Amino acid sequence: MYIRICSGIKIDAMKKLMLLVLLSSGIFIAEAQVKNIYDFKTTTIDGQAFNFSALRGKKILIVNTASKCGFTQQYKALQELYEKYKDHNFTIIGFPSNDFKEQEPGTNKEIKEFCTANYGITFPLMAKIAVTCSHMDPIYKWLTQKSENGRLDVPVKWNFQKFMVNEKGELEGVALSAEVPSSERIARWIEGRK
Repeated sequence: MYIRICSGIKIDAMKKLMLLVLLSSGIFIAEAQVKNIYDFKTTTIDGQAFNFSALRGKKILIVNTASKCGFTQQYKALQELYEKYKDHNFTIIGFPSNDFKEQEPGTNKEIKEFCTANYGITFPLMAKIAVTCSHMDPIYKWLTQKSENGRLDVPVKWNFQKFMVNEKGELEGVALSAEVPSSERIARWIEGRK
């Protein structure tokens, strides 16, 4: 038995059925690869396990940080933002990284001491990770690759790049390093204003 499709080309019905199965399987596989932030676990700066599923229902601002960068002063603004909105289903997660000109050379202990002593950081800091290159942490693969997050391809360009993750655990936007945490755009996003 043959079925006539597109411009009179004949295809065996069984081959057509197999093709449809393969196509639908491929679509299913592609969709299955897209995750949300709740699929990830990491380690805190103190060496404790951290599961992002604990943040369900919160907006999350994820920032790659460094202690010896021109943008290091943003720690102050990040802490102020955290204090302002932490009781409004919002949090900040800092990921120290030494990927850009070795501007975060310290150990996790040294980084925590620096952040606490100089900026009074109370938002969660995670263990130092790679946010670029072939050894990129899986969380940053998800944040930067559309094939992983289903939304955007956006490489990390420098320290203090900010990724906005919505209450459903989906990547919603990115603020580059030069955009301060107190920007109107970030405030509108946290507050749900257009």
